[in-house]
Amino acid sequence: MKAICGRFLPSKCSSSNADENLDQSPTSPVSDSTLPLVSQTLREASTSEHQPVCTPHNDWTVILKTASMASGAIKRLQDRVLGPSRIGIPSSTSEIWLLGVCYKISESESSELAGAFRQDFSSLVLMTYRRGFEAIGDTTYTSDVNWGCMLRSGQMLFAQPPEEEYLEILELFGDSEASAFSIHNLILAGESYGLAAGSWVGPYAVCRSWEALVRKRREETACSMAVHIVSGSEDGERGGAPILCLEDATKTCLEYSKGETEWTSVLLLVPLVLGLDKVNPRYIPSLIATFTFPQSLGILGGKPGASTYIVGVQEDKGFYLDPHGVQQVVTVNKETQDVDTSSYHCNTVRYVPLESLDPSLALGFYCRDKDDFDDFCIRATKLAGDSNGAPLFTVTKSHRTGDRGIAETSTVTCTCEEHEDEWQLL
Repeated sequence: MKAICGRFLPSKCSSSNADENLDQSPTSPVSDSTLPLVSQTLREASTSEHQPVCTPHNDWTVILKTASMASGAIKRLQDRVLGPSRIGIPSSTSEIWLLGVCYKISESESSELAGAFRQDFSSLVLMTYRRGFEAIGDTTYTSDVNWGCMLRSGQMLFAQPPEEEYLEILELFGDSEASAFSIHNLILAGESYGLAAGSWVGPYAVCRSWEALVRKRREETACSMAVHIVSGSEDGERGGAPILCLEDATKTCLEYSKGETEWTSVLLLVPLVLGLDKVNPRYIPSLIATFTFPQSLGILGGKPGASTYIVGVQEDKGFYLDPHGVQQVVTVNKETQDVDTSSYHCNTVRYVPLESLDPSLALGFYCRDKDDFDDFCIRATKLAGDSNGAPLFTVTKSHRTGDRGIAETSTVTCTCEEHEDEWQLL
């Protein structure tokens, strides 16, 4: 994978970014049902900020106080769910991994390399809550505030592979039915998995919805990237670690290319449940190790009802992009060359202890060609072998058992039976 900086962030992009907008826009990581009164007050206050002032001075003061109170309440709730904001780089000497790119920070070079990391971090595509878009389907929702954070996190993961030009990427993820990967189309594709406007969903449902959406796009036109879900045996019915079957992945790539080539670039999604109330500590070393893979696309995860997109690690801390900022919808296409795209980037580096993550999460990996996929399988096999019997997932050549079990045909020996009690069915 290329160095991250420059993959998406054009030189003409404004130096201001979404963080400046976040300071002016109240945010919330919780569902509408969790905080209906504060949410409604927040929306009304937010609307008032952008309308002409025709009220008496006293009324305007009340509006400002209401907005301030709502913003403060939402901030306290966000701190309660996600934890207090942790900003910056926690260590000046430990190496950082950002989507497969390593920054070996030392005291003598900490300033220069930390600057390189910050620049690459800010080049990643940020997706946040938006307001003012066309209604979703036959609903009245014109904003995804308070419920769309998992959908936005999924958009961020899908926006990182360098499949398209910068503006084409942003156009694909626009907020209308005309944009292929909008939340409008994602919700429509994921209805059978429980996706609905106004409702929060988990990582597994979002992964399956993305698979359905990209498959639908493939039926309309040849898709340059396949999506393959790494699931458990018999689609999770037997529990245990998910299994990446090489035959299945090859078949997926062949189907997505419509038989034109034997292989195409593929995005692998691995939904996981790594414990009960929190991530079991023995999985954390493996989670950290996945960020050293050149194919890494990070983690969809966070807290219940509050998703984030984790893009890097340093020691046991995870750097993330936060989708909870509220911003006005922006129309981006190839014809609007001078459009301000600063709201799609973030200069503020935030991190969270990995041990505090909700155990329900999903890993993402992007393999640009067959050689890259083979390299990924070698790394994944070694990672599973070094997991002390607690692999995140395993790799096998075929599902055919016959006289031999999967463990015998696999490039990795699965020793997870004794730990199946800690896995929840997806």
